[in-house]
Amino acid sequence: MKKKILFLCTGNSCRSQMAEALGKALKDDEYQFWSAGIFAKELDPLAMEVLEEVGISTNNLYSKNLDSLNSTDFDYVITLCGHADETCPFFPGPTQKLHIPFEDPPKLAANLSEKEEKKKIYRKIRDEIQKMILELEKILNEKS
Repeated sequence: MKKKILFLCTGNSCRSQMAEALGKALKDDEYQFWSAGIFAKELDPLAMEVLEEVGISTNNLYSKNLDSLNSTDFDYVITLCGHADETCPFFPGPTQKLHIPFEDPPKLAANLSEKEEKKKIYRKIRDEIQKMILELEKILNEKS
């Protein structure tokens, strides 16, 4: 049976969306992936663009808040930002919570005016998240 993994961040607009999409594209045979936010914000268009650049479909991505997934029993909840880690609710049962932080692309790119410069930041975070997905089994074994 596939392990169920939830990626959690503040708004479910960027990092957790990238993690869900990359997880489904790269490790769907091993895990089931979801993403959510403490609250739901609009999807970040640049995050969607940099996923599509590497052939990752964004068609089924939409922003969800944590409450919309309360009927799912997760094996792992992985928080991707400090706010989500600090405010993450208690998950009953054997759910293991891990914190694997990534910098916030919109915040890092906020003072840049050129779209291509902003996308460089998003690509860097996308690639870091992809590396985490590819090493997921090792990470989960180390932290379990």
